[in-house]
Amino acid sequence: MKVESPALKALPGIRHAFFTREGGVSEGIYAGLNGGTGSGDAAENVVENRARMAAALGVPPTHLLTAWQIHSPDCLVARVPWDERPKADAVATDTPGVAVGIAIADCGPVLFADAEAGVVGAAHAGWKGAVGGVLDSTLARMEELGAKRARIVAAIGPLIRQPSYEVGPEFVANLTSLDAGNIRFLAPSERAGHAMFDLPGYIAARLTRLGVGTVEDLGLDTYADEARFYSYRRATHRGEPDYGRLIAAITLVP
Repeated sequence: MKVESPALKALPGIRHAFFTREGGVSEGIYAGLNGGTGSGDAAENVVENRARMAAALGVPPTHLLTAWQIHSPDCLVARVPWDERPKADAVATDTPGVAVGIAIADCGPVLFADAEAGVVGAAHAGWKGAVGGVLDSTLARMEELGAKRARIVAAIGPLIRQPSYEVGPEFVANLTSLDAGNIRFLAPSERAGHAMFDLPGYIAARLTRLGVGTVEDLGLDTYADEARFYSYRRATHRGEPDYGRLIAAITLVP
């Protein structure tokens, strides 16, 4: 039902999970623990799946908070349940018993914690968000709540990895125009002008450059491991009409 970061698991007063697709009630293309409120899955299945996730985190279903993700650089602070999901791609909190999370299906889930300050966060870092500053914003919001970057542990969960992630010429040009050194995150592709992008490598390097004390990558590939993970790109390659969403979330234990 979930995989965990050893680095986060070792912290006192923190509970977290990178939920897999195992252990849910959804069926068909969503089979398993689909947490995507924006998917075409039956609403009652998603509600039940998310209730199971909340129980695993030790919070009420109303206190598992995920935003309406739009591939933005924005991070919000959450302390109480939302009446309506705001648009953002990261959430931070300093309130015990509130689980902040994000939904993914290939993009990079990053969970953050400063156990000493009692501040946690979750960021949805696809290439747009990672390049655009969602990691930077999450750290800034956490600092506003009292966290220190040098104490923060950041864990990169299941996401699409370089052997599965081909990008086109425009992506290559944009990435290298931002920083010529970004070429190190691109490997040759069989197609001319294309490349294989190392998203987790880029995320880890950016977190390190931003001063995060501990950066851990779980090394899991959503595209390659169908038994455990949903994948937007895998569904697209198969011509499927939709796909399930995985949830990654973290909370301060009351």
